[in-house]
Amino acid sequence: MSSQPISLGESPSASAGERYFNRELSWLSFNERVLAEACNQNYPLLERLRFLSISGSNLDEFMMIRVAGLVGQVQRGITRLGIDGRSPSQQLTAIRDRLASISSWQQDIWRDLRDRLADLNIHIADEQRVSPSAHNWLKDYFLEEILPVITPQALDPAHPFPFVANGGMGLLFTLTRKADEQQIIEMILIPSALPRFVRVPGEEAIYVSISSLIVRFAEHLFPGFSIEGDGLFRVLRDSDIEIEEEAEDLVRTFRSAIQRRRRGQVIQLEIEDDFDPVAEQVLLEQLGVNEAAVLKRDGIIGIDGLAEIVAEDRPDLKFDAYSPRYPERVREHDGDAFSAIREKDIIIHHPYESFEVVVDFIRQAAADPDVVAIKQTLYRAGNQSSVINALIAAAEAGISVTAVVELKARFDEEQNLMWASKLERAGVQVIYGFVDWKTHAKVAMVVRREEEGFRTYCHFGTGNYHPITAKIYTDLSFFTAAPALGRDAAKVFNFVTGYVEPSEMEMISIAPLNLREELYRHIDGEIDNARKGLPAAIWMKCNQITDKGMIDRLYSASQAGVEVELLCRGICCLRPGVVGMSENITVKSIIGRFLEHSRIYAFANGKPMPSSEALVFISSADLMGRNLGRRVETLIPITNQTVHDQVLQQVLLANVLDNEQSWLLDADGTYSRVEPGEKPFNCHRYFMTNPSLSGRGGALESGGVPKLALRKGRAA
Repeated sequence: MSSQPISLGESPSASAGERYFNRELSWLSFNERVLAEACNQNYPLLERLRFLSISGSNLDEFMMIRVAGLVGQVQRGITRLGIDGRSPSQQLTAIRDRLASISSWQQDIWRDLRDRLADLNIHIADEQRVSPSAHNWLKDYFLEEILPVITPQALDPAHPFPFVANGGMGLLFTLTRKADEQQIIEMILIPSALPRFVRVPGEEAIYVSISSLIVRFAEHLFPGFSIEGDGLFRVLRDSDIEIEEEAEDLVRTFRSAIQRRRRGQVIQLEIEDDFDPVAEQVLLEQLGVNEAAVLKRDGIIGIDGLAEIVAEDRPDLKFDAYSPRYPERVREHDGDAFSAIREKDIIIHHPYESFEVVVDFIRQAAADPDVVAIKQTLYRAGNQSSVINALIAAAEAGISVTAVVELKARFDEEQNLMWASKLERAGVQVIYGFVDWKTHAKVAMVVRREEEGFRTYCHFGTGNYHPITAKIYTDLSFFTAAPALGRDAAKVFNFVTGYVEPSEMEMISIAPLNLREELYRHIDGEIDNARKGLPAAIWMKCNQITDKGMIDRLYSASQAGVEVELLCRGICCLRPGVVGMSENITVKSIIGRFLEHSRIYAFANGKPMPSSEALVFISSADLMGRNLGRRVETLIPITNQTVHDQVLQQVLLANVLDNEQSWLLDADGTYSRVEPGEKPFNCHRYFMTNPSLSGRGGALESGGVPKLALRKGRAA
């Protein structure tokens, strides 16, 4: 396990740098914390390999979006400074310096894990393990499965340089024709449909990379040539999508933009460190690599591909299997979600409680003859979505179904276009929302005809309607039949579908209209309480904190004596612990088996935290400028006492108490692991082994949920 502190680096601007951390360097620090989990000796080996793979895919997206954006700013002469006072070119320099050390660390971890796995009979890219019989099997596999789908192409004036797609991998071969001793260079692009690793059959797991397999049998590709050298490369391109606000046809515009993304400028070129110099020069010239980072790897290229190895059937090298609970509250009502919600509000804590509750809510609505309408936002739904199928079934049953499909969900645009077409064919009214704002709120409402009249049942989520991520992201699903929340939810949909700006909202706050102001109002309330000598505290759990206005407001709270506890998994531009500015602010990041994703905002309200009188909200919004000012988001107050206690005194408090998976951010920008001490507490383990409060129903009477207590020193 790495015990080295992870630093955000020094800032060149004394004024801005003393108040804020750089956003991009803070993100890199987050990914270093993810990478540190690959060194965590408390984890099984394949789980450590998974974290290494995740760090690779995270970095790829960072390069394709954030670095690409900075490169574009430099090329266009844009000098807008970051929150810490760095120019785009200064940020790029700092990022590339940092990337070099991260890359080296990744390769060190890779070599260590590869050797450890080999001791346990999992051999990855180990050519020495290939026996004669394995060689023959690999040869047959190459000739039958690979040779027909790869195409060698000569690089000379008669052959245009082939297009290398984003994320594309290829091999360059330096060859000599035996007949006349002429040298040529050949390229083979590795199709993305091929696996990154091929497993040799047998009890002993032997994985050979697809690139080394092609090199091994290259003689079958180039008869009549001697092979002088070869080299593997990988390309990352600018993948951000920019949409003009005056776009007339949003669907057509996005289809075109997705095509353009595949051909974006090269941002990063990875090559093997012993790459042939002549072939390397050809690559650099033909790909137009100028601003891009050229990384020479002494090890594996494309670390994200190691995810394929994690699928190896070795349960002894993975976390113990975990099956989410189905809430007893719903079971007590014979699976009738509407009956359970009508009795009392309920919150579902994913992934500890099953996402099937959300799916069943929509499925039940689709099969219910008393349901007259369903409305739902869809930001990310996955490629095999049971929620989508339930909405289709509802529309086919004659129910009025409206789906707000967000086309601007990054890297899910193509998937969402496909779902939108399928929904429309089934008779669903599909809305694409605003051109310039993403609809990021997670809301579903079902209108049902009952004896007393129409009743609206609502679901508000902090995560996506995505069945796969719901198994690894910690999120909250809040179900309610409260009339005021139902009326507000209807106004949210009218705002998105008809651009009808809501007036007189009763409970819900909406970004970009008033969510920021609502949070400001409650922060100011804590400042007032502190000045009056009343208990004053703010607990916030979110994924990112980058908004300057929100950071400054929290600084003001600290200066007034408000105790501010921030649980921020990823980027944090706020600098805590600075005397006279933020000495009352603590920032903690939890990295573990599950990805912390829920957004919860709590305010002491004049009583010691946590208490039944604290003000508690769940939200779809992080504390970022884009979430507060350029997205449609919701902030939902939690007023039901049982649900309130679960969110504050179970979910949020357990995160505050965690000392086994937590990192503390210091004033100098360094993240350091929290030492568990005499009372170790792991919030993920706690949630896996203890049922939720609101989900227990009548079972609470016969056996409660172990209570947590906030004690000095953060002991549970």
